[in-house]
Amino acid sequence: MDPLSSLLSGIRAEGSVVSHAVLTVPWIIRFSDAAPLTMISVLRGGGTLLLPDETERVVGEGDTAIVRGPVPFHLADHPATVNSPHTAYEIACFTANEECTAQELGGIHWDTGSKEATALIVGAYRASGHRHERLLRALPPVLVVKEDAEVCAWLETAAADAAQHSAGSQALMDRLLDWALVCTLRTWFDKAGTDAPSWYRGLADPVLAPALQAFHDRPAQAWTVASLAAQSGVSRALFAKRFTQLMGRPPLAYLTECRLDEAAALLTETNLGIAQIARSVGYADAFGFSAAFKRHKGLSPSMFRAAAASTGTGSLQPG
Repeated sequence: MDPLSSLLSGIRAEGSVVSHAVLTVPWIIRFSDAAPLTMISVLRGGGTLLLPDETERVVGEGDTAIVRGPVPFHLADHPATVNSPHTAYEIACFTANEECTAQELGGIHWDTGSKEATALIVGAYRASGHRHERLLRALPPVLVVKEDAEVCAWLETAAADAAQHSAGSQALMDRLLDWALVCTLRTWFDKAGTDAPSWYRGLADPVLAPALQAFHDRPAQAWTVASLAAQSGVSRALFAKRFTQLMGRPPLAYLTECRLDEAAALLTETNLGIAQIARSVGYADAFGFSAAFKRHKGLSPSMFRAAAASTGTGSLQPG
């Protein structure tokens, strides 16, 4: 499994459609969920994201924005709306006894006939385990990707159907949000250039890609620089030089980092024993694994697991 698929594998939308409504100016929405990840697709119209650091980011028709939490932020039809009379809404579906439904925006009904209003689909994702944290670290505070008009029309039709609460509509929107999140992130990574994570750039490199794919498919294998270079069909010296230049660290350092990150995810998200986890990430015995884990993470595997359990970050909690 490639790194992006691995990071996204545990993230699922379950009842996380917090809005499929049409807004008429002037309006402002406060996102107070403290959700680690919020996705906003603008199907028609547009507005301005107002971020905690006072950054303003315009989003228009066809834009999908992903905002990294947990600090609250706003979306307004125009920045000036904040200081003038307006209709205010709040999305806070992750608080106690709240549900993520269209009623979060005041029970506004879907109105496909309105040409001047702004139509939104909003999805939010709860905190999850270690993999989710790794994904968040790879993202900027906000990213915006332009979607095709046909995609927007399709999403709008699906959202209109979901607003009628027909059979299966929630499951439909959950899966659409999963699909939209993956597509948006992949598109952004493709366009991010040097801002994309090194592992993503490596998968796009014709020399490194075969070796990286082989490693991520079989992380427990006893990989060496020579065996990785053989996967790419180049010399050991050329592979090591190109890998270090593009990835920012030597091949074996990258392998160790990936293995221990995966081990951290398994420690927090499963009940597997230490020896089982050690073997699954390429260590011959628990002792060597524990020593490497403590050297890189600052805690022994058992202490790391206990600390995660005490803070409640050990399992996926989809929104």
